[in-house]
Amino acid sequence: MNGKRIRLILNDYGYRIPEAITLYKRYRDVDKVVAVLGWGTGDTAALAPTVAKDQIPYVSASYSGELTDPAKTPYNFFASPDYSTGARATLLAWYEEVWLKDERFKAEREAGKKPRIVMFYSFPTPYSSAPIKALKEFAQMLGFEIGPDQDVPLTALDAKSQALAAKEFNPHVIWHGNTTQSVATGIRDAKAVGLTADHLANPYGIGEELIRLLGPQAEGVYGWLAAAPYGADVPGMDRLKEAAQKYNPALKERTVRTVQAWANTMLLYEGLKKADAAGQLNGPGIKAAIESFRDLDLGLGVPPLTYTPDDHRPSSRVNVYVIRGGKLQLFKQVDLKEKFADQWPKWKGY
Repeated sequence: MNGKRIRLILNDYGYRIPEAITLYKRYRDVDKVVAVLGWGTGDTAALAPTVAKDQIPYVSASYSGELTDPAKTPYNFFASPDYSTGARATLLAWYEEVWLKDERFKAEREAGKKPRIVMFYSFPTPYSSAPIKALKEFAQMLGFEIGPDQDVPLTALDAKSQALAAKEFNPHVIWHGNTTQSVATGIRDAKAVGLTADHLANPYGIGEELIRLLGPQAEGVYGWLAAAPYGADVPGMDRLKEAAQKYNPALKERTVRTVQAWANTMLLYEGLKKADAAGQLNGPGIKAAIESFRDLDLGLGVPPLTYTPDDHRPSSRVNVYVIRGGKLQLFKQVDLKEKFADQWPKWKGY
């Protein structure tokens, strides 16, 4: 970076928030880091007030909407649309391209029926519950009927009771807010009890892993992704693949998670580089550098990213995918700011 070497320190805190806080304090007090690449929603939210006080930029793998209002979380960033923006966009894509067009629903549309949705997610898990308020408000705005939420643990190996409860409401579509293992459980058991609903998923709930876990049952699942699937023909992918082969050749199966991680790292790298060039290689300088980016193109299938001192939502453009033929295929790109210009300012921060 501008002739300087970057020291990267890696530690795994196992999703345990107290350990994440202890680790952060060590980075701050012992290692004297200028920025952090973080991970989960619970620990990132817990640390947000501290990193703001310490003025240490924190680029997380959590895309929670609560991290996007600089008035509350001025030092939090990520290289992706936020969870709430992505959830709204996924539901809108399904509503416009499936509910309004699919012959399956023609009779109900003509009869003036409303689409019905149920949400499967882990109630106490910050990641899973992060976009639910936003998604419900948006679903009501589109005219959906919303059924009772179903609590599906992240470790669920059986979700038949939740699927049977949802079946009483007879939804047209189910939102899955968990990670791939329990999303696979929810989809499999929904099909097992005879639910014919379509399935939508959060970005850590859809991916190559879901196809591996479900096989043919993954066909027709929709979800938004922060970046393109691993190996996709997009700018920047060749460089990522070369690095993966160089540094970890033993890992044979890679997924979109590698691409997401690379995108976050590239965002921080660009911030470090710009801050250093300005002679401000410190927390406030890195923050200012990232907040100066307008339509930053990282490649990798990531929408162009823009940050301002007043809004840390990186993009209103969301890439919604569908699984077809055992592959993740781009279904539709939705620009929520373009479609809902009057609502977009109100959606910051949740």
